[in-house]
Amino acid sequence: MSHSNSDLEKTHTHGADEEELARMGYKQELKRDLSMIQNFGMSFSIISVITGTSSLFLYGLNTGGPAVMVWGWVVVSFFTMMVGLAMGEVCSAHPTSGGPYYWAAKVVPEKYSPIASWITGWFNLLGQVAVTTGISFAVAQFISTTATIGTTFTPTPRTTIGIYAAVLITQGLINTFGVRLLGMLNNVSIWWHATGTTSLVIAVLAKAPTHQSAKFVFTQFVDGTGNPGWGTRASHAYVAIIGILLAQYTMTGFDASAHMTEETQNAAMAGSLGIVVSIGVSAVLGWFLIIGLLFSIQDYAGTVTSATGQPVTQILLDTVGQNGAIALMVVIFMCMFFAGTFSITSNSRMMYAFSRDGGLPGSRFFHKVNAQTQTPIRTVWLAVTLCFILGLPSLGSSVAFSAATSIATIGLYISYGIPIALRVLYRRNFVKGPFHLGSFSYPVAIAAVLWIMFISIVFILPQINPVTSQTLNYAIVAVGIVMTYSLGFWFISARRWFTGPVQQIREEELNVEVSDPAASEKAKGEGEL
Repeated sequence: MSHSNSDLEKTHTHGADEEELARMGYKQELKRDLSMIQNFGMSFSIISVITGTSSLFLYGLNTGGPAVMVWGWVVVSFFTMMVGLAMGEVCSAHPTSGGPYYWAAKVVPEKYSPIASWITGWFNLLGQVAVTTGISFAVAQFISTTATIGTTFTPTPRTTIGIYAAVLITQGLINTFGVRLLGMLNNVSIWWHATGTTSLVIAVLAKAPTHQSAKFVFTQFVDGTGNPGWGTRASHAYVAIIGILLAQYTMTGFDASAHMTEETQNAAMAGSLGIVVSIGVSAVLGWFLIIGLLFSIQDYAGTVTSATGQPVTQILLDTVGQNGAIALMVVIFMCMFFAGTFSITSNSRMMYAFSRDGGLPGSRFFHKVNAQTQTPIRTVWLAVTLCFILGLPSLGSSVAFSAATSIATIGLYISYGIPIALRVLYRRNFVKGPFHLGSFSYPVAIAAVLWIMFISIVFILPQINPVTSQTLNYAIVAVGIVMTYSLGFWFISARRWFTGPVQQIREEELNVEVSDPAASEKAKGEGEL
């Protein structure tokens, strides 16, 4: 009897979710099979504190050192929670795979919807591709590093890019086999991240021959940003500010909960809770991880200049020995692998939604859902291809990885900030969803927007002194290209045909080709839409 009641509840929830999607103009094409926990797991796995902290640990040690790593994490976590709460409100009102670019279109007067949606969509696309690149490239780096332990193997940029390609292809294949497989992997990933991170910290603290002092962990400032460093050329405050990249890059990708809402039950509440809870859990777990690793450093200089190229690997070797280090490195790069896999999932759903609305070149081709798996396989492989291309500069640049992380952080947070800012400016247009902050709504949203403006400037600043072709932070180049393309193409062409989120159900009733902007615009001109 309980089983049949459960089935009835599930059917009722599916019906309500599909009605809400239809209200927004879309039909149910993706398989709605994820629970609230699995929706949370997507964002939690992509934030993946062990991925962000491990891959940028060297950057953190050189850019402010322990004090900035520890206290920067606290400050960043607070403001990221402001962003997440503000996003959760808008997500609850508009639970669709489009996420931020759809929200931007719906919180402004109709005449501004196309340009708001267009610009937000392209920044979200940039951030999505860059964050997947950062995560999956870190997998390749950590596999390479693990292979050097106790062997004569020496990684080169070419071998690393080869491993990177294999990692992306594997993640693409996993995403090709449907949402049920992803749901099972998601359950594994949640526990792998939680128990793996906790086990690693306990192991290094328990086995470390000596421990650093609390004064070192909580107050030691280090400027290793060049010779002389930016602390000498500019100020220690500058070093501290650019040093928060470690924390802010780690705290990205939680818009995955929004992009997965069309596949989640009780989406209007589950998507918002997925965003907020994943930030909160990650903030606590990440602080625990950073403090544990810092206390376990045996030789600061030796850790920074480690022959492995990864300070975290050196900490493991110094504390748990060679075999223990290999085991824990597997834990780390599997966390990274899960994060990259689900980042491609999120990426592909955003591209699917954007192409459904005619925003991507080749929208007709990319807006196809595989009938058997009910997943957007074409945008999965588009994501894989774009991520590989963005990883290619690593062959010739020593700071390509930190630049990719800057691009990810800026692109994603600008796309988060636009709908939040517009929701404040046009608050009379906003219709609340079930998740709402009440009287705290506007103060939280304003704090979120100001923080996003601040970090968008900070992360295009130079990170190493002196600035050369090798040390240039090319985040400004990538952000500039997207800004120029999105605005330039808008004024040259897109403003004539891109109308923002389409009314898919209405268009199909009229036999208008969905994702064909010209046909959609013609129908609007004839007054049929």
